[in-house]
Amino acid sequence: MEESLNFIEAIIEQDICNEVYSEGISTRFPPEPNGYLHLGHAKSICLNFGLASKYKGRVNLRFDDTNPERENSSYIDAIREDIQWLGFEWHNEFYASDYFEVLYGFAIELIKRDLAYVDDSTPEEIAEQKGTPQVTGVPNRYRGRSIDENLLLFEAMKVGSFKDGAKVLRAKIDMKAANMHMRDPIIYRIKHTPHHRTGSAWCIYPMYDFAHGQSDAIECITHSTCTLEFVAHRPLYNWFIEKLGLFPSKQIEFARLNLAFTIMSKRKLQQLVEKGLVDGWDDPRLPTVAGLRRRGYTPNAIREFCDRIGVAKRDAITDYNLLEFCVREDLNKTAQRRIAVLKPLRVIITNYGQEFTEKIVLENLPGEEAEGSREVPFTRELWIEQEDFMEHPTKNYFRLTLGGAVRLKGAYIILCEHVVKDEDGNISELHCKYFPESKSGHDHSNIKVKSTIHWLSIPFAIPAEIRLYNKLFEIEDPGQTGDEFLKHFNKDSIQVLPNAYVENDLINRDDVGVNFQFVRMGYFIKDRDSTADHFIFNRTVGLRENWKKT
Repeated sequence: MEESLNFIEAIIEQDICNEVYSEGISTRFPPEPNGYLHLGHAKSICLNFGLASKYKGRVNLRFDDTNPERENSSYIDAIREDIQWLGFEWHNEFYASDYFEVLYGFAIELIKRDLAYVDDSTPEEIAEQKGTPQVTGVPNRYRGRSIDENLLLFEAMKVGSFKDGAKVLRAKIDMKAANMHMRDPIIYRIKHTPHHRTGSAWCIYPMYDFAHGQSDAIECITHSTCTLEFVAHRPLYNWFIEKLGLFPSKQIEFARLNLAFTIMSKRKLQQLVEKGLVDGWDDPRLPTVAGLRRRGYTPNAIREFCDRIGVAKRDAITDYNLLEFCVREDLNKTAQRRIAVLKPLRVIITNYGQEFTEKIVLENLPGEEAEGSREVPFTRELWIEQEDFMEHPTKNYFRLTLGGAVRLKGAYIILCEHVVKDEDGNISELHCKYFPESKSGHDHSNIKVKSTIHWLSIPFAIPAEIRLYNKLFEIEDPGQTGDEFLKHFNKDSIQVLPNAYVENDLINRDDVGVNFQFVRMGYFIKDRDSTADHFIFNRTVGLRENWKKT
């Protein structure tokens, strides 16, 4: 069956057929180093690296570092780590700052051709002069400056003769253009801020719309993908390339990723971080690649998710269930099983020897003999989940009840005979008996039960903190609320269970970054904040879909 092409692949194949680019296909991933990458960036990474792989081309990683006020090297390190963790390697690593001298020369060329001028107007005056989509813009008196005057003023800007905001360099295009981006856009501004790579060598910096296309052209990028908000920027992208006679890179726009109940904006994510609403850029609730990694998501799951959502021309909101489905499918095949009791209830098996410890053999990964098995200690006193017992059962409740029986996973059938309550009437302890002839694999009891529950031996269980995560926001599309999005932050997006227990074989293992399925409870990963004395596990995803729209 012939594979269908997405619209970007169709464009590329048409270009190949027409021999538009004789040197082969080249793409790039151009992050601004002012925050951590999120799932939207992961979609772009998978797209660009996937195109290069499919058409035997190359991918450049280019950091768009044209705004020194917001950028630093720690973000660069994090971005590199995220891309490599996702399973990709770039051909070249470049920076927009590599081209500062060249871009300055391009600006000089535009001035010499009377296609750029120095403007002394304030930002407010420039905005007013540009008009609105319904009202055409009007030129100001600085637009008529001579070429020589503009060259002198731009050189003075470069050497630091003016304060921040005193002057800008604007392209001279058309103040009456229907496209607002063509109404003499700013291409350089003054910022007396040291740059993370060039230090104080520059105090003027190119705007993104000027640096972006020219950097693509310098690197001979054939297909420059970006999200739909840049459709209106494409005429300007092409204007600069045409006027400067550069390599004809082609900008192609696709729909950005919008994921339900979260946000895909570095600026807004940074507000969550700075206001302390989350635990840094890698908080497991965030849609950042680092946050998803800390939560236990796998590169395979994220790549599969990006492949399933595809590449479209129209924006839409993607259901969070799809992301969870992808990681659940991946972990089901790879995550070893362990037992954890999140909300413990004490069980005493009254007819089991007090000093006796039995080894129960449990498989590590069902159906995978190569993954082996492990021995779990079984003793007289056990922990079970509180929700696995109901004194007055409701209809269709088949777990442990007073007078009822269940099987303990891999072990014996037990029958609850007595309930102990504290002074407040809360159940604190169950007294049960076990049936020695009912051991799993050797059951001769002829007792039929409808449910199997998990358990841990109290003397051998390891205390742990469990973190459960929920929706980051209370509404499906918080991005639509603009700067009011924080009002919809879900204060219950994390639930901490401080008194849980896990299997004792986890105590001597360095399992940070290793996924486990806690039987019946979901998929978990040990958090980086764990210590030898305090284990913390993050729930990646439950065993079943539980993400409901509100």
